[in-house]
Amino acid sequence: MQRKAQAAAVVKGLRRLYPDAHCELDHKTPLELLVATILSAQCTDKRVNVVTRTLFTKYRSAADYARADTAELEALVRSTGFFRSKAKSIQETAKVLAAKHGGKVPDSMEDLLQLRGVARKTANVILGTAYGIAGGIVVDTHMKRVAFRLGLTDQADPEKVERDLMKLVPKKDWIFFSQGMVWHGRRVCFARNPDCAGCALNRICPKRGV
Repeated sequence: MQRKAQAAAVVKGLRRLYPDAHCELDHKTPLELLVATILSAQCTDKRVNVVTRTLFTKYRSAADYARADTAELEALVRSTGFFRSKAKSIQETAKVLAAKHGGKVPDSMEDLLQLRGVARKTANVILGTAYGIAGGIVVDTHMKRVAFRLGLTDQADPEKVERDLMKLVPKKDWIFFSQGMVWHGRRVCFARNPDCAGCALNRICPKRGV
């Protein structure tokens, strides 16, 4: 019960701090968001947004990605790191979308997890941001770090962290909580030298691991 009260206080604090928290990957369609999220693995959103400005003007549909020249696609996404693997994930996923889903990005966790390059984190981003569906909580490096420091989980494995948080945070708050925690991790609760003195959640934070 203590952790549920803590989670409620965190959600309230985040809503006060970041009422407009949203996914910072630039996109206009679910397909663009899916591609951007695949590219964001071990890469900053800022870098991905630079890359996708060109990418999204060249490839507009799943079929475009599916039939793209692989070397050309790799060159376009190279600066995001792991470019061969990411290009392969995008192309193989695009082929499945074109063949099985009419070129559309599915709106179910089960279907999303069948796509190459899509694990629960990516699926939760797509469901929450593109479709407004609270399928779970997005657990990236920021979420893991901030949730641990705030005393909301003792786990390190992303799926275990997500299970803990889903028990503590009401489902109606999952989408906002996913974004608010990431925003806090990027703006205040840094991996190194977190700004505890300037943190509006300081009063309720046990600062674990700091």
